[in-house]
Amino acid sequence: MNTLLWVLVGALAYSVVLMALYTRGYLPDAVRVQGPLTTIHTQRGRAFLNWLAGPRRFWRAWSNLGVGIAVVVMVAMFAFLVWSALATLQRPVQTQANQPSNFLIIPGVNDFLPLAVAPEIVLGLLIALVVHEGGHGLLCRVEDIDIDSLGLVLLTVIPVGAFVEPDEESQSNADRGARSRMFAAGVTNNFAVTAVAFALLFGPVIASITPAAGLAVGGAYAGAPASDAGIEGGDRITAVGGTEVADPAAFESALSATEDPSVEMTVNGEETVTVDRRVTVVGAVEGNPLGLSVDPEGDAPQITAVNGTEVRTAAEFREVASEHELARVSTAEGEVTAPLGAYVTNVSADGPLGSQTDLPGTLTITRIDGERILAYDDLDRTLSGDEYDPGDTVTLRVYADGQFREVDVELGGTDDDPRVGVVVTQGVSGVVVDDLGIQRYPAEAYLALLGGDSGGAPPGLGGLAGTPLGLVYAALLLPLASAVSAALPYNFAGFYGEFAGFYDVTGPLAAFGEWPVFLLANVLFWTGWINIQLGIFNCIPGYPLDGGRILRMGAEGLVSRLPVSNRNRLVTTLTTSVGLTMLTALLVVVFAPQFL
Repeated sequence: MNTLLWVLVGALAYSVVLMALYTRGYLPDAVRVQGPLTTIHTQRGRAFLNWLAGPRRFWRAWSNLGVGIAVVVMVAMFAFLVWSALATLQRPVQTQANQPSNFLIIPGVNDFLPLAVAPEIVLGLLIALVVHEGGHGLLCRVEDIDIDSLGLVLLTVIPVGAFVEPDEESQSNADRGARSRMFAAGVTNNFAVTAVAFALLFGPVIASITPAAGLAVGGAYAGAPASDAGIEGGDRITAVGGTEVADPAAFESALSATEDPSVEMTVNGEETVTVDRRVTVVGAVEGNPLGLSVDPEGDAPQITAVNGTEVRTAAEFREVASEHELARVSTAEGEVTAPLGAYVTNVSADGPLGSQTDLPGTLTITRIDGERILAYDDLDRTLSGDEYDPGDTVTLRVYADGQFREVDVELGGTDDDPRVGVVVTQGVSGVVVDDLGIQRYPAEAYLALLGGDSGGAPPGLGGLAGTPLGLVYAALLLPLASAVSAALPYNFAGFYGEFAGFYDVTGPLAAFGEWPVFLLANVLFWTGWINIQLGIFNCIPGYPLDGGRILRMGAEGLVSRLPVSNRNRLVTTLTTSVGLTMLTALLVVVFAPQFL
């Protein structure tokens, strides 16, 4: 059985036992059980809230600001969920990110939340719940709304919510503005905690963390040269052929300078191993001309020769392959004759190539104006240089439908980015190779996205590191990194386990030691991440969420100005319609990809 099924079985068993104890009166009066949900009620804390509510003008101004923020987020969430639902119905693609289990913030069940950082995630969740419900309680006292009880909601033994129970009569007697401020106070506090947590993380904490020297190895493919030499995930290659390497660029330089297929490498600054390099396939797009694929559970494919010429390194493979536009490529699985160039998986119908020729959707570009194009990098470098501008006509030599063709195409795009109008995959003919067969961990890229170094960010994501809002957006995406960008193959969940070994702590915080600084970084990361998620979720305009309650207050204020007889019915119709629309959209996004 999978993990989610075990969790459901355990939750059911726990719920049955607890319900039996509750119905027989063995639990305290403060504990109430409803299926898998357990609520713990208390009246403690009301005196503290009364004291904290002293500066009423400040808290009302603070919550008025929160009402404005909540309304903006509500509208944005409504538009986003409806747009997402429509997009899902048009293209119901099921990915790891939209698996139903991954909508639960439960480490070990959610694929993006590892058990190793469960304490930090639970702490962040508790902080989020306390400040959220504490905000409701505080504004209750500011607005003279009585509180029946405060408490915590548990899903079996996991805290999933907190609550403040206002006195119903006292709440109904409060004016509409007071109730709106009270409902908005929770999300306002969540956003404030997010701002503080991320400010500390992006500032002094990340500034004290630097990538460790060497090339970070996230893993090694079975049967690849690195794996055969004993290099595995969590290792750092710190020297190549006796030359120390400080970063991935220095590693590439040192490896390129070594022509011998057998090269000595120092791992973690201690052990020296000999790696017998071979051309190893570490990535392959589906349907590529070479017919190669990478199986995570099997041995990595290897290319041994091109047109009968043996190749041992990636440099040798490129050198020989550049001499042949159509070649016999020998692999461990056999021999295949295929074009060698930049593999195009899609031709834009309204782009230059698609609108000016009748070429099919998949093809291989081997030359531009006679210049050899072997891979995506060659195509990108050629077009992005000073030689071409939009409107220029170029001659493309392509291999499509089993034959070579030459076509003239007028370039589109912009002055800074002339385009042909095609989607090109990485590597030679859609196949990415290296000498070692390792999976690189982009430690520098993750740190750049957290610390604002746009120069160290991966291609296409550098803009995120340029502004505070961009940094927040990047932090929200990092736990889902592998589903966002091919340049980020690992989901970033913090500095923990073997991944912590890819970083050093420097500067003033180094006096505290690595473990405390990494722990602080993880707590700040997950506290900010969960608080903003909880705040945004509660802004969804559907009952019983805060957004739904604020929507009702707004609808009541609007309808009160209209010349209608049954105002309550109109308010209920408006709010129910919006709530049902949101619920339907959410269900479509979560479940439609599995059935359509």
